[in-house]
Amino acid sequence: MFYQESGQFSTRYRQDGRALRLWQQRAALWALLALAFGLLPFIGNDYWFSAILIPFLVLSLAGLGLNLLTGYAGQLSLGSAAFMAVGAFASYKLQFLLPGLPLLLSFVAGGVVAAAVGVVFGLPSLRIKGFYLLVSTLAAQFFVEWLLTKFAWFSNGNESGVITAPPLLVAGHDFGSPAGRYLLTLSVVLPLFVLAANLVRSSLGRNWMAVRDMDTAAAVIGIPILRTKLLAFAISSFILGVAGSLWAFTYLGTVEPHGLISAARFRCCSSSSWAAWAAFWAISWARPSSCCCPSCCPSCPAACSAGCCPPASWRTCKKSSLAC
Repeated sequence: MFYQESGQFSTRYRQDGRALRLWQQRAALWALLALAFGLLPFIGNDYWFSAILIPFLVLSLAGLGLNLLTGYAGQLSLGSAAFMAVGAFASYKLQFLLPGLPLLLSFVAGGVVAAAVGVVFGLPSLRIKGFYLLVSTLAAQFFVEWLLTKFAWFSNGNESGVITAPPLLVAGHDFGSPAGRYLLTLSVVLPLFVLAANLVRSSLGRNWMAVRDMDTAAAVIGIPILRTKLLAFAISSFILGVAGSLWAFTYLGTVEPHGLISAARFRCCSSSSWAAWAAFWAISWARPSSCCCPSCCPSCPAACSAGCCPPASWRTCKKSSLAC
């Protein structure tokens, strides 16, 4: 331990509610920000900016969006890469539909469109949960990829679906250099992390954690389950949409739907592995609603021999002594 917590007291309510209550933590944060904004842009090289720092920041933001949905709200999802693609293509299309639209505002607009799509694919969470919800959200990736590839309108008439990032101009300053792209990415990522840190400590964050622990008990004490779950999907998808815009504009520069979704899926949440594991889990642990086997129902051995009761259920019946 580099410092001691004893002896540091909070004398006001605002002091007690701070995210970083110890002065050593706040000093370390300010030192990290000074390093990120004041030193790295001058000592870093193109390789560090383009291959390490920018993807690290973008994927950290994508992981933050996924963590809000899964870690805090307890809603499993495999649509993170799709929401990133929606944000990237929405920001790109809005740049052409609204000439003169500020770049940062297009990032926000892309996140809003991704949030709307996330709410649509989050509607099944009102009826199903767990690994069944996990598999149902997998449809978002296939549907979004098909939609962006099938209709060239989203890529401004390009039949292959390839989009190229516009010039990175903010308030008349060009951020097209590697150091400029790094500073632009950092300037977008940092406020969203601050926003997320305040959200999880607010009443909405406490509602998320209550629904995650037991949604039935949360409903009993008056927490609106519908609004809480859909807000989790919306806010998570918004952050993922902004991350997708940064991934396309500041990191890659030129993307197409399949490549963007595949790359984000592999780096962000390894969705293919999760889907295979979830399907295996669901199949392995699925249990029939009724059982018919000699050990618990001597009157129907013929049905059991016909195959209506798998061997795995025989052991279940013996243990629970269920009857047909």
